Amino acid sequence: MPTAADPLAPLVAALGRPARPSSDYDLNRDSPVAPKRPLRPAAVLVGVQPGAAGVRVVLTKRASHLRHHPGQIAFPGGKQDEADATPEAAALREAAEEIGLPPGAAQVLGHLPVHETVTGFTVTPVLARIDPGFAPRPQPGEVEEAFAVPLAHVLDTARYRVEQRLWLGQWRRYYTVPWGPYYIWGATARILRGLADRIER
Repeated sequence: MPTAADPLAPLVAALGRPARPSSDYDLNRDSPVAPKRPLRPAAVLVGVQPGAAGVRVVLTKRASHLRHHPGQIAFPGGKQDEADATPEAAALREAAEEIGLPPGAAQVLGHLPVHETVTGFTVTPVLARIDPGFAPRPQPGEVEEAFAVPLAHVLDTARYRVEQRLWLGQWRRYYTVPWGPYYIWGATARILRGLADRIER
């Protein structure tokens, strides 16, 4: 059980507070959504790692040769396969494949709200404590780089901006929360923004 001295105690407490729905459509209410469109389940690992420099969030930069979302900043994760009994299993499997996370190096703390993407996925963000001694090993075929962002940075709602770009002939708005050379945006930024909102309540 977390204690008052546990640096992740505020995150655990936030999981007990009401959460708003999360979607790529949150900032695009005027965009049409196809009724009863097929949505594929996916899961990502929101890994928070305590350490001497404070708590950090583990993220990846996707390989530039990938067909989908090349070069984008993302949580470790992907589609939930038939062999994955739960979203947690999918998130942990993907994290093992993408950044070499061993089975015993993560403690699941809970879920964040399922996020619906404009590309047709329902993504379950799995919040987990990562062992302080874990060092990511990026899988070259999928991940160009693995890095960690200070949790305090992404929990500060003042750091977020709303930007827009043209996508399939429509202007779409999205959250960004840049850190150093890393442009964190889209679903990743929206999921983090939802967590920041719950912390600030």
